Amino acid sequence: MKPELIVALDVPSAAAIPDIVNRLPEAVRFYKVGLELFVASGPDALTFLQQRGKRIFLDLKLHDIPRTVARAVGSASGYGVALLTVHAGGGRAMLTAAAEACPAGLDIVAVTTLTSLDQGDLTELGVSRDLRTHTTELGALAIDCGISGLVCSPLEISAFRQRIGADPLIVTPGIRPADGELGDQKRVATPTMAVADGASYLVVGRPILEAADPGLAAERILQEIETAARGHKGA
Repeated sequence: MKPELIVALDVPSAAAIPDIVNRLPEAVRFYKVGLELFVASGPDALTFLQQRGKRIFLDLKLHDIPRTVARAVGSASGYGVALLTVHAGGGRAMLTAAAEACPAGLDIVAVTTLTSLDQGDLTELGVSRDLRTHTTELGALAIDCGISGLVCSPLEISAFRQRIGADPLIVTPGIRPADGELGDQKRVATPTMAVADGASYLVVGRPILEAADPGLAAERILQEIETAARGHKGA
């Protein structure tokens, strides 16, 4: 599949969404609604995007007992979203329940290790495996349970592709232009690097939303993804 940009709507309420969408190129077809926005505005956060025919990535990182997660997957599918996240750390039973509850038209992707965490954080949490091994094993477990794909930092894409192959989706936050600010992300890469390693979707928020000209910033990233995809295909 052709790599695609997802713009992260990391804003405090649904009231901010129309202005953002209207300022970005029509070529931006996919938007992420995360936990902060969904808790603040509920399904209203999805309404304008649905009206404009945009695809929605509902990033709630579900992590609970299997029965609860399965029911939440069913509820989320009723909103017509295209992507939904669960935590790979929920374990085999939870992941299997989520996959079995997933209807056609919805892809569930599992979060492995948050991009805000590094090796020191894992050690503090009592995880003895190195970060890459821990992340890769969580991802392999999720795919084995029938999950459609994974969410991982750009630095783990290549390892995942070697482990799980070319078919599962890989959704990649932590994307920053070469001259962009890191913010609270510790494991980042440029769009070109992420595409070359095999990302399916590149999630970008602040480098677009906080740019002096968000439309131009989005256009530049779209162009970089397109150029990188052509180069990767021809390699």
